[in-house]
Amino acid sequence: MISKLAIAASLATALTSVAIAQDNLNGLTVGFSQIGSESGWRAAETSVTKQQAEERGIDLKFADAQQKQENQIKAIRGFIAQGVDAIMVAPVVATGWDDVLTEAKEAEIPVILLDRGVDAPEDLYLTSVASDQIKEGRVAGQWLVDAVGDADCKVVELQGTVGSTPAINRKQGFEEALAGHDNLTIARSQTGDFTRSKGKEVMEGFIKAENGGADICAVYAHNDDMAVGAIQAIKDAGLKPGTDIKVVSIDAVPDIFAAMVAGEANATVELTPNMAGPAFDALSAYLADGTAPEKFIITESKLYTPADNPQGEYDTRKGLGY
Repeated sequence: MISKLAIAASLATALTSVAIAQDNLNGLTVGFSQIGSESGWRAAETSVTKQQAEERGIDLKFADAQQKQENQIKAIRGFIAQGVDAIMVAPVVATGWDDVLTEAKEAEIPVILLDRGVDAPEDLYLTSVASDQIKEGRVAGQWLVDAVGDADCKVVELQGTVGSTPAINRKQGFEEALAGHDNLTIARSQTGDFTRSKGKEVMEGFIKAENGGADICAVYAHNDDMAVGAIQAIKDAGLKPGTDIKVVSIDAVPDIFAAMVAGEANATVELTPNMAGPAFDALSAYLADGTAPEKFIITESKLYTPADNPQGEYDTRKGLGY
């Protein structure tokens, strides 16, 4: 039997290890190249990242790329010139990173990817903290398959930014879930660029093209902000979102829970905004003894529906910076 003294000693050692891990980040300078603020989720990620850095005593150098890769590359080169201790980047698109990541590696500055991946050699970055975006799409698609059953269902899709890993992967996962269910068809698919305004605009076009929306069974949006825009377009067309047209999306931001409370949204798949916490933990362990973390750190993808206390979820999340 393990003695209480041994348990206490073990706990003390664990707590000391955590303290050391935190201490080795105190005073460090970390550059963070954020995509922009195209959605509520993105704003929350920025807010949580700043909070996580402050808690650890990190000097966070923040750069908003305004959804342009050239701005991100310029920011990363600026961080390298400043001699920061590490760089975090949420890449706007998947390709075109080899040169600047090579420059960071040559400067011996570890790079951590947040919430999106890149098509580049894995030795050019320390780790990637992200959700399983294919799974997110698959979970959303499976919800729709289950909700529709054997009924015919024409789906319209609001894609994310063209060329971004979430847009590519969330589309793939959704299509995988629908495969073999011939009663479900994706009739139209177009980018809404992850923004509420563009989501509304594209949904308006879908409605006009599909018999005033009467032929649309459901809308699948790659993020909640586009879904909220689509909900407004559906209402403007004199239809009832959530009833006449089912609404399923990804992110789990407060406004989609408010829409659920109003009966205007049916399902969302959570994407946690706290990518920075696991990223900083991985960086801490790496700096402590040089041990490389797992190359891909995967966060959970949880489905929420109106059965999951949407008012409570809204109240819990509304203070996170969304």
